[in-house]
Amino acid sequence: MLSDSPTDQSIGIVTSQTVNIKQPLKLACGLVLETHNLVYETYGELNSLKSNGILLCHALSGDHHAAGFYAGDSKPGWWDHYVGPGKPIDTDKFFVVSLNNIGSCFGSTGPTSINPDTGKLWGADFPSLRARDWVESQKMLMEHLGIDCWAAVIGGSLGGMQAMRWSLEHPDKLLNAVVIASSMKLTAQNIAFNEIARRAIKSDPDFCDGHYLEQNKAPLRGLALARMIGHVTYLSDELMGQKFGRQLRIGDLIDKSNDPIEFQIESYLNYQGDKFSDSFDANSYILITKMLDYFDLSREYNNDPVAAFAHAQCDFLVMAFSSDWRFAPQRSREITDALMSAGKSVSYIEIESDKGHDAFLLPNDRYEQALGSYLSRVADGLNAPLGDGQ
Repeated sequence: MLSDSPTDQSIGIVTSQTVNIKQPLKLACGLVLETHNLVYETYGELNSLKSNGILLCHALSGDHHAAGFYAGDSKPGWWDHYVGPGKPIDTDKFFVVSLNNIGSCFGSTGPTSINPDTGKLWGADFPSLRARDWVESQKMLMEHLGIDCWAAVIGGSLGGMQAMRWSLEHPDKLLNAVVIASSMKLTAQNIAFNEIARRAIKSDPDFCDGHYLEQNKAPLRGLALARMIGHVTYLSDELMGQKFGRQLRIGDLIDKSNDPIEFQIESYLNYQGDKFSDSFDANSYILITKMLDYFDLSREYNNDPVAAFAHAQCDFLVMAFSSDWRFAPQRSREITDALMSAGKSVSYIEIESDKGHDAFLLPNDRYEQALGSYLSRVADGLNAPLGDGQ
């Protein structure tokens, strides 16, 4: 799985794996996927009791490549700063599993896959999803790996929603849930931002009612605009001011005849949008943002989060960031209050940061110390020697 590390404290060179889950997956919408593919990576070694497994749950645009490097690449996985030997999610202590969930576009079954019933690409016809569908699919991967109980399920943003859902759907299958920069349901403002982004995609002439791949097209402009909208909400005003301010690209004198983009922030957002549209699928973006909108942890518990969390058996770590206005600290405090009222063991920390919602992905000394200390105690509690890994 691993080879020599290209950088200090890096996992090193990693490769992804694909498993075809042959067990039928009944989705919350009522449809059934008879089989589905999951792409995943693992880091570290599974101990002899298979008790040190950690599941990483990605957010909206994430994938299975959380740490390490692919051969020939200079850019590591999306959480490389936090996953590896001696890092907060310590691969000398844990066997870490990171997967790409169904509905996404990085190899797992989703809109860019073939619909076995038609022999054509799923496209816009891929069934709607809920967070519980991701959890059930993840549990099937868990069984494939021979793991009976996770030491921890960890995720930020939508990943944190999955961690909470795990604690309710399979309370005996995890010892700890780490919920980072998340919420028990989206605010109306968050739903509004997601709808604006979806409208941007659907307004692109190349969207073709979601069947663009069949016509060898892609709504790149609409998807880039959707990403620009989302990216602005992931940053803080303070960070944008520090990084860009009102700085012009080439000073105060602008030659408007060559480039209409005048401000550095404009250039940055256009770059981010174009880069994203080249790598992500528009139908997946629509599907997963709707999944975010639908998420409501306590809906089936008479809208009572305390009653919902009464079903959980694990310990919780809830983390928030001061400048995150997309998933504000208030949302994390609501989670913590509900857990306390339900009599659950919960630790809460609010990290001072000017990085906005993206802070959960970025280096921060206090964040690293808090997460690392919590997981170190989890590792100490396992009391299981490392055995032969997979």
